[in-house]
Amino acid sequence: MSKNKYEFQLVSYEKNPVADNTVLFERPFVNTKHSFSEDAKRFVPGEQLEIAINTAIAVGQPLLITGEPGTGKTQAAYYAAYKLKVEPLIHFQVKSDTTAGTLLYHFDSVKYFYEATVATRTGEGGGNNSEGKQGSLDKSRYVEPRALWEAMASDRPRVLLIDEIDKAPRDFPNDLLHELDKMEFKVTETGEMISAEKKNRPIVFITSNSERRLPEPFLRRCVYHHIRFDDSIVAKAVEKRRDDYHNLSDKFLEMAIARFLELRERNLRKRPSTGELLVWLRVLALAVGIYPEKLDVALARLPYLGVLLKDHQDIEDLMAQSQS
Repeated sequence: MSKNKYEFQLVSYEKNPVADNTVLFERPFVNTKHSFSEDAKRFVPGEQLEIAINTAIAVGQPLLITGEPGTGKTQAAYYAAYKLKVEPLIHFQVKSDTTAGTLLYHFDSVKYFYEATVATRTGEGGGNNSEGKQGSLDKSRYVEPRALWEAMASDRPRVLLIDEIDKAPRDFPNDLLHELDKMEFKVTETGEMISAEKKNRPIVFITSNSERRLPEPFLRRCVYHHIRFDDSIVAKAVEKRRDDYHNLSDKFLEMAIARFLELRERNLRKRPSTGELLVWLRVLALAVGIYPEKLDVALARLPYLGVLLKDHQDIEDLMAQSQS
């Protein structure tokens, strides 16, 4: 394995400060195109996930995908958009304060009431409303379409990803039953009905980390798939990204995958995922020439273990086992 041009150990107690801090402009990730869209071309879904994707597309139901973090739930939606040539995907990231309305549209009530107050004080109308009456503001000017509206209004089918739905308040999934089933909703402030043509019905992906069980009425309206960890898919995922590790030998990569799988077999609180393996391999490739470049050591002594394990107690337990 050859040494990289990038000086991995920029921060070192035994070395003087860097001579020129512009070296930070040369950090490997700066020119590396790793995004969901870019990685869609290299994603390995497995047969069962592809069956689930094609089923959801055919019947027009959302595809609910669960699985460990880092197993490719989000990437599956980008993969489908890439294969169907309907990029860019519409990605809606669910948060703890997300409501069903957030997915549909935003009405700027602050701006509306401010301008309505100004219009009242000055005696000026804000234009004609939908009924042609003078002296009132056109509320449609204050409506901003959001993810589901954007997908429904498209002149072609789009892939809409509702990511990590289990982070939302409990009522969020049930509040979307009608909208996801009928692909229509009413804008309360204007009375306008928004609907998608059948031929342009969005392809909806929904991911969940299974932090809590979703409501039964919601589950009944979805095609469901759980991504199980698969050793063979891991090997294929690494092979698809072989260029990222061009300075690592095939034998080294085989050993790295084997040690990763050994870690997963341990009784860990947080097992490393495929995503963490891929990052670990990139780190190993970047740091060639710095670490001993041997992986046949105790698991607790693997280089850059903090990329794989994210639980302090897991690391402590491994260290204790290696000393016993």
